[in-house]
Amino acid sequence: MMELTAYIGCYFRTPLRTIWLWISLALVLQYSKSVLSDSDYLIGLGSYDITGPAADVNMMGYANMEQIASGIHFRLRARSFIVAEPQGKRVVFVNLDACMASQLVTIKVLERLKARYGDLYSEQNVAISGIHTHAGPGGYLQYVVYIVTSLGFVRQSFDVLVDGIEKSIVQAHENLQPGSIFVNKGELLDAGINRSPSAYLNNPASERSKYKYDVDKEMTLLKFVDDQWGPVGSFNWFATHGTSMSRTNSLISGDNKGAAARFMEDWFEQNDIKSSYIKDLGTDVIPRRVSNIISSVRDNHHELLELAASFQSSPGRPATRTLSVAKHVRGALRQADKPGFVSAFCQTNCGDVSPNVLGAFCIDTGLPCDFNHSTCGGKNELCYGRGPGYPDEFESTRIIGERQLKKSVDLFNKASEQLKGKVDYRHTYIDFSQLEVTLPKEGGGSEVVKTCPAAMGFAFAAGTTDGPGAFDFEQGDDKGNPFWRLVRNLLKTPDKKQVDCQHPKPILLDTGEMKQPYDWAPSILPIQILRIGQLVILSVPGEFTTMSGRRLRDAVKTVLTSNDNGEFGSNIHVVIAGLTNTYSQYVTTFEEYQVQRYEGASTLYGPHTLSGYIQEFQKLASALIKGQPVEPGPQPPDLLNKQISLLTPVVMDSTPAGVDFGDVSSDVPANSTFKKGNKVTVIFWSACPRNDLMTEGTFALVEMLQGMDTWIPMYDDDDFCLRFKWSRPSKLSSRSQATIEWTIPPSVSPGVYRVRHFGAAKALFGSIRHFTGSSSAFLVA
Repeated sequence: MMELTAYIGCYFRTPLRTIWLWISLALVLQYSKSVLSDSDYLIGLGSYDITGPAADVNMMGYANMEQIASGIHFRLRARSFIVAEPQGKRVVFVNLDACMASQLVTIKVLERLKARYGDLYSEQNVAISGIHTHAGPGGYLQYVVYIVTSLGFVRQSFDVLVDGIEKSIVQAHENLQPGSIFVNKGELLDAGINRSPSAYLNNPASERSKYKYDVDKEMTLLKFVDDQWGPVGSFNWFATHGTSMSRTNSLISGDNKGAAARFMEDWFEQNDIKSSYIKDLGTDVIPRRVSNIISSVRDNHHELLELAASFQSSPGRPATRTLSVAKHVRGALRQADKPGFVSAFCQTNCGDVSPNVLGAFCIDTGLPCDFNHSTCGGKNELCYGRGPGYPDEFESTRIIGERQLKKSVDLFNKASEQLKGKVDYRHTYIDFSQLEVTLPKEGGGSEVVKTCPAAMGFAFAAGTTDGPGAFDFEQGDDKGNPFWRLVRNLLKTPDKKQVDCQHPKPILLDTGEMKQPYDWAPSILPIQILRIGQLVILSVPGEFTTMSGRRLRDAVKTVLTSNDNGEFGSNIHVVIAGLTNTYSQYVTTFEEYQVQRYEGASTLYGPHTLSGYIQEFQKLASALIKGQPVEPGPQPPDLLNKQISLLTPVVMDSTPAGVDFGDVSSDVPANSTFKKGNKVTVIFWSACPRNDLMTEGTFALVEMLQGMDTWIPMYDDDDFCLRFKWSRPSKLSSRSQATIEWTIPPSVSPGVYRVRHFGAAKALFGSIRHFTGSSSAFLVA
């Protein structure tokens, strides 16, 4: 499987790699038969589009106000699994192609599930986790500090998440069938490095000596096998940040984990369909790439050119909303009664793990950045991490996604350990602003310490090597500076108790004590344990660093395995699901906190935050193993009715006189022939993408001519090789254009193609009408 190609659905690089894929598929199918056994569970998987507004909305993650969405790299999805004992408990896990989970989104999803299913699904057994892409629309969290750069709450971002999560869970629920789950683990060495090694080195040497690496290299994968259909999905957890796409990127993207998920789903579906087609088991199935079964491809270049010339660009014309959905490439793939393959690449303790594996360098000199402060000549904004595809962030995203894909496929193929045992869960809310934590003292005895109201340190504003901040902030700053203290005091001056509690963090924003116009930061956080047999998932509402995650996993594992009933043996698998159910920034170790790099400055509740998590998770684990209930804890607030939005709505769209929406502004050259690897670019007169998100549809499409007059959808805006870019000549202009770029993949079949655009325009008085247009046809040789 080392030859597994990366551009699944877009790129098969060589015939040799294609052969390897076929061999791999045969092994998968054969192995699946051999590992099928009596199922202990009902399993169901689901997936739904959660792509938010592709225009005007600030991206969530880098807190860069200039990073405004203006198109789509590939679409975002919510992917869910449900595991249930036939007559017992069940758990739900949702993986979002989003920066993080949101408390408000979680609350509203749970309300919808309760209205639909009663008490079957609740905060107790539902986990909603984000992959931490920094290339998704923001404005969907409820606390002020997380929506400042998005100009407040963005209802469209929020609604598409709530709708998509609910629909993915409904799909999973309706797909519940007897099946088995297999678990496998393995090392992936080249997809993440520690971006704060100076902080990591402050951990005790005796502790560091237990580990070979300064980041976790292990991927844990679940393989879901339906008794009737065979493999139907996989979910894996691996630590690396969603920051392959930079702070200047403006295209919506799932970054490296979203890319890996798309690659694996296409890999499995294409090969599964090919196999079915060849065996005459699925003659009603439309393959992922129709060209793979078209037997009458013309090889006469002149004849094809003449045919292409007969299809000139069509004027923009009205269309229906459903036309975009109908043309969505993956929409027609599945047999009516067969569940689609769902693959999720989930986030875990990624707090100090960067996918920019070449290291951090100064953009002015090319030299490595300062080790302790990640600065260049004292300036943090010159220090950037380099991905493996440097300087091309899209290539870096592909490579890191491909590396996760390869490991996932390897683990998927070889998974043989079957999950057996109970399905169970425990959940509670904790007020982390004033949690008492009991710590052992050296020499015996114990002491009680407390966590603090949330606060962010000066080094928070310095950013990281994945996305540096501005001004004169720097990582590793445990002093602060007088000017920014004056600025801070205009908002909120922390009192001595808070300063002492957060020490040695110099407080830049005292967010936990800022309440106007409503709460700036969370105080009440959910923690949760989900159990499926010998697998235990720890749902945490933040980004744990490498060593923090190790300590938490070890603490929970100790509780679970030291119990006398022997339910858990040495083969227990404990994984952390990061950024789950809500978001509260970072969690470092006590020792890392002293260094006050970005992660320590962003550890909101003070130096004992990790100890608080460990204490409370130990209580949950003990209750789980003993079959005891836990107190629900204080409820987090629902701040939906207090949200403020300053994002201006779309007023209207227009085109120049004599031009219709969907008309081609810049066409392909006449009688043009393109080769594999070439880029095809077409520009259309368009309208604001906020008018219709084209959920489960597409703004961009590449079609191939079959026969003399039938156009078959081949690639859409959920493909890695096709980019939809939207622009307007000025911020207040009602005119806009859509640029569609198709980089022709090596797997493409020769033939006649065209590019098509779908959109929706808003009239002055608010009515929305859909439109479509297409380029002239061209030849791909």
